[in-house]
Amino acid sequence: MSDATLDEVRLAAEIERLKSEFPKTRELYREVCALLFFRFGVTPTANRLYQLVRRGSMGTPTAVLSEFWAELREKSRVRIEHADLPEELQGAAGELVAALWTRATAAAQDALEALRVEVEQARQAAQASVTAMEGDLARTETALEQRTSALLAAQVRIQELEQAQAAAAATRNALEREVERLQQDGRERDGALAQARADFAVELDKLRAGAELAETRLQAAEKRALLEIERERSASARLQRELEASSKRTARAEESARAEIQSLQGQLGDLRHQAGMQEGRLEALRAAHAAQTRELDALRKKAGEGSGTGKAAGAAPAQRVQRRTGRSADTPAKPLRPARKTIARK
Repeated sequence: MSDATLDEVRLAAEIERLKSEFPKTRELYREVCALLFFRFGVTPTANRLYQLVRRGSMGTPTAVLSEFWAELREKSRVRIEHADLPEELQGAAGELVAALWTRATAAAQDALEALRVEVEQARQAAQASVTAMEGDLARTETALEQRTSALLAAQVRIQELEQAQAAAAATRNALEREVERLQQDGRERDGALAQARADFAVELDKLRAGAELAETRLQAAEKRALLEIERERSASARLQRELEASSKRTARAEESARAEIQSLQGQLGDLRHQAGMQEGRLEALRAAHAAQTRELDALRKKAGEGSGTGKAAGAAPAQRVQRRTGRSADTPAKPLRPARKTIARK
């Protein structure tokens, strides 16, 4: 905080005190003028007085300020009255004393200002010391709180460790009992293992004897298997030779079958050609037969119309039909298409 700010704070505090001591406005303005001029070294003005006091009208601080300056000038005059001194010397002596008083007042004011600066520096140093001590106190309190928190945490940790130790002791006792039981089980298992080893040795001897017997049987079986393999090889060679001979016979049979198939295919082509010719003839005969059938139907109609002409008239058309067809009506018709030969494929 600066010096000007501190002066303003002190000035406001003094004015509040004067307001309570001097309820009258003019007296209050006069005391504020003296306070500003003598204690704070500030030349009072009407605006400044009104801003600080804020009572009455603007004319009140102006009038009070005029009275203050008149009274101050009156009090600053020094009158030296002596019967033997003339009036000019009395005035000069008064002015000299006034000048001395003014210089003494200025020197005192300078000393007061220096003392004020020194006091302010001491106050600031004390304030800084107080601030430092407050900081140290805050740090000490913080450290104390941290130590207290650490102590509480340590106490909680100690309780937890004590509980864990009790649980560990109980667990250790249980583990010791379990170890004793396991040791007893181990001794029992050792005895059982020794008995099992003895039984295993007996069984191993039996297995060795059985293995030797099985080895002997295996060797005999291998010999028999080798003989069987040799016989199978001989049979396989014989079958291979027979297979080759059969393959050759099959190849010759296939060649003869191919030649015969080619011959039969040629005959089949000829027969198909003949069958086509016979089918053409058959179609022609069918057309002729259809024409004859229509003609016969027409003759029958005519015969029905002229039934009074007698049997001679009815026999004439039949004779004409017989002459056209070249066969009698009772003779069965020959098949127009000869039967195809069945070709057997070998």
